[in-house]
Amino acid sequence: MIQRLQRYLSCHPRVVDAAVAVALLAGSLPGSMVSLQGGAPGIPWWPGLLMTGVSCTVLLWRRSRPRTAVALNLVCAAAGIALGYLVTALLLGPLMVALYALAVRTGRRTANTFAFTGVALLIGTALLAGPDDEPLVLKLLSPAFWLLLPTSLGTVTRLRGAYLEAVQARAEHAERSREEEARHRVTEERMRIARDLHDVVAHHLVPANIQAGTVARFLRTRPEEAERIVSELTGTTSVALRELKATVGLLRDANDTTGSAEDTPGLARLPDLAASFEGAGLTVTVTSEGEPRPLSAGADLTVYRVVQEALTNVTKHAVTRTAEVRLTYSPDRLGITVTNGGRGRRSDSAVPNSGYGLVGMHERARSVGGRLRARPRPEGGFEVVLQLPLEHRPAEEFAVT
Repeated sequence: MIQRLQRYLSCHPRVVDAAVAVALLAGSLPGSMVSLQGGAPGIPWWPGLLMTGVSCTVLLWRRSRPRTAVALNLVCAAAGIALGYLVTALLLGPLMVALYALAVRTGRRTANTFAFTGVALLIGTALLAGPDDEPLVLKLLSPAFWLLLPTSLGTVTRLRGAYLEAVQARAEHAERSREEEARHRVTEERMRIARDLHDVVAHHLVPANIQAGTVARFLRTRPEEAERIVSELTGTTSVALRELKATVGLLRDANDTTGSAEDTPGLARLPDLAASFEGAGLTVTVTSEGEPRPLSAGADLTVYRVVQEALTNVTKHAVTRTAEVRLTYSPDRLGITVTNGGRGRRSDSAVPNSGYGLVGMHERARSVGGRLRARPRPEGGFEVVLQLPLEHRPAEEFAVT
């Protein structure tokens, strides 16, 4: 019931203003009949009723024209004091409400200016034209107290409202920032999973396609060789399915523990990776220099995916049937170089200066603080060089030359 009434009053401010005006009229009218020591006032009652009615009526516009409402109420209050009415809270009630509304809806300087101007006007009027038997303390303190009190309350209300609005604005901004950060993280995770899917699919489908074509050619003339290649094709597709299962498993709920950390590829699986290209006719040699050092999980996966993508590009684009993967360990850095010999390509348009494969390799390198360079070799062929810090540091600038 109370909430319904509050909603109704918030939707009908004119009803509230009219109720306030009527209540003030009922309370201010007796103020014109108050006299000192219980004696009868020496002036008629109707001027007080007239000024009170005007003051309360003006309050209907205190929301839209607060300055005008305060000014007219000051004039009425000063006129009442000049006629001989005592300065009481009942007489100044409409002026107090108008000053409160002014302080709520304007700045501190405006509210204080009107309040101190009103105090000076009422005190001056009381001293010059007020009742002679009215105590001097009442003439000086009463206007100051009854006018500064609503001004102070209105200012506090306005400041509190501004503070609450600022708090709400900060909360909304923080909520938007959290939502944007969450969307950003989701986008990054989608891009990472997309790169993994690209690497897995491209790596395994290219050899599978080559093996299938070879089987089609050898099926009648060399059935034993075709059978051997079919067996290798089965192994290739099985590995592809396992890696796809591990990658797509990242999309499952975090509480799903069916996946295993062992499914994540890394440096330890480079020999298996090199062997997987033999079915596509590519011989890969893996060499290592320096003392091996452990890598973080992200860097370990990055090395594997970059080597995988580079060898896949060799299979798709290069004429040569050999490639070399060289790991070079230094005290603070790991260098990975993937090279292939030869002096030609199957398609110049397929040079890995464009496409998502090379972009994905660069993004992977930057994500773990490394840099990558991919370029043709002067003596022929192509090389991909990845430099990774053994301790994660901010990403360095990288270039494609």
